[in-house]
Amino acid sequence: MVNALDRLRDLGAGLSRFTERWVPDAWVICMMLTAVALALAIGGAGAGVEEAVLAWGGGVWNLLTLAMQFTIAMVAAHACVTSRPVFRLLDRLASLPDPERPVQAVALAGVFSMVTGYLNWALCLVACALFVPFLCRRNPKTDVRVLVAAAYLGLGTVWHGGLSGSAPLILATPGNPLLAPESGISVVDRLYPVTETLFIPFNLVYLFAVGGAALLAVMLLHPRRDPHTLTPEQVDAILPAPPEDDPRPDSPGERLDAFRGWVWLAVLLLVYPLGHSIATRGFGTSWTINAYNVTFLALALLLHGRPLPFLRACRRGVDAAWGIILQFPFYAGIFGLMQGTALGPWLGELFARLATTGTYPFVVYVYSGFMNLFVPSAGSKWLIEAPFLIPAGQALDVSTVTVLLSYAYGDSTTNLIQPFFAIPILAVTRLRFGDIVGYTFLVALVCFAVSAAAMFLIPPAL
Repeated sequence: MVNALDRLRDLGAGLSRFTERWVPDAWVICMMLTAVALALAIGGAGAGVEEAVLAWGGGVWNLLTLAMQFTIAMVAAHACVTSRPVFRLLDRLASLPDPERPVQAVALAGVFSMVTGYLNWALCLVACALFVPFLCRRNPKTDVRVLVAAAYLGLGTVWHGGLSGSAPLILATPGNPLLAPESGISVVDRLYPVTETLFIPFNLVYLFAVGGAALLAVMLLHPRRDPHTLTPEQVDAILPAPPEDDPRPDSPGERLDAFRGWVWLAVLLLVYPLGHSIATRGFGTSWTINAYNVTFLALALLLHGRPLPFLRACRRGVDAAWGIILQFPFYAGIFGLMQGTALGPWLGELFARLATTGTYPFVVYVYSGFMNLFVPSAGSKWLIEAPFLIPAGQALDVSTVTVLLSYAYGDSTTNLIQPFFAIPILAVTRLRFGDIVGYTFLVALVCFAVSAAAMFLIPPAL
């Protein structure tokens, strides 16, 4: 058994070395996919060269609203985590495990990751990166590689079926590109509130099952002898600094900057309309990307308490969101190509021929997971793939909700072997992805087994 685990770890490390050597930057991959989409539109769907180029150009600026929504999600989550109350909370949590039982620290890291991942994918990224150094200081006998793998679980298991799931929130948001694109061609004919997607029993049971299996797997992987630990000096080097205090205001302008009333006014203006919408229209209809961002902006404001600390935290959060800002227009071009030519229907017919009603959810799951290795942006990838995945599912009598969830689960699983989202936590701990991917690869195999079974049990007409 031990030898088999060692061989699988070596396989995972080899996969990481291959991807680090051969897989280019995410923007370059986007342009490679653009070239493939253009070739398919012209060679497969029969579009003319000029028609394809104009369709791509016509879509570039169609997703600016969505790009800003996801950018604010990242910025607001970062501002929440870097506040002084959360900083103190992380230190207290890290002291809960018994230092003589390192598996407890691994379990806590995994649970923390999945809870934050269910709440918000960006929150999970930032909070787990900050939490690991505290765990290392309080639990010095814990293997740091397994600890980081556990802290990465949220993005590999529950996030896309959770409250911040990009694809479900897109379908729940009024005016989203799939409902009313400028081309006049609708992929879906109505909104899908989160009560029909994220909160249905199948999704909740799936998240519990895949999360529990992943947590058990990572706990079993902790070495019994010779763990790879950090020295006290190494831990001190990676511990984040607490948020700085503002100097005492001396001038009228500084006193205005420090006035807490601006924070309370902003929170009231943000929260009251959302509360009114939930009270009058219901939670399922009101919980959209915009509502999600309102919640985390208000929480960040309250946690910081004053305007300037909040603004500084948001400024640092923009650094983490630059990839969304830059890449969305180029993914929007591919979306325009899908909508402005016959490429979307052509790919849908191709998928319909390759699958049956019973196997289509599994096909979507595998395809979504494979594409996630190359396009680690769930929202933009959904806008590229939904125009042909949903019609193909309809042709096979597979509902939009079933297609959506199959896509979401596949997109989550391969995050465990995709280095893109591990960048924050690796930067903090000063590890390489190759140090942890042997463990995350084994967890991904467990998640794949659970998910594959789920894809053959999921009702075609959810």
